[in-house]
Amino acid sequence: MTNVKFNGTPFERTLTSLVDDFMTEIPTLFKTDVKNPNIKGFVPVNITEKENEYQVEVVAPGLEKSDFKINLDQQVLTIAADQKDNTAAATDKTIRKEFRPRGFKRTFTVDDKVDTDKIEAKYVNGILIVTIQKKETIKTASKDIEVL
Repeated sequence: MTNVKFNGTPFERTLTSLVDDFMTEIPTLFKTDVKNPNIKGFVPVNITEKENEYQVEVVAPGLEKSDFKINLDQQVLTIAADQKDNTAAATDKTIRKEFRPRGFKRTFTVDDKVDTDKIEAKYVNGILIVTIQKKETIKTASKDIEVL
């Protein structure tokens, strides 16, 4: 048996202290940053810059290639997926169903340094890899200018 020491009475807190505690927690309730993976439709993304390309990796296990929709409209790249509900045969009895069809939509702004005609995507082992080629930079040749 373990002895537990209890300091104070259980109903010692006042209404004011309860409201104060609640008000200090409100900003974190509405905060939607990347560190909170419980946001509906959130999907983690890694973006890597290489010498000639950018690579966007999207973690999306359990999806098919046909579930993805990748669109480039002007300077906005949209990566979306909509997973269909795979219902079992009507004769099967489901005891517990925790897998839910899910979808996501992420948008990225691309700049003028990318070649929008050379965007490729492949889906390997639950990771969607979108490769965006950089434009070739034309280097101006140096020349000597004669002083007249």
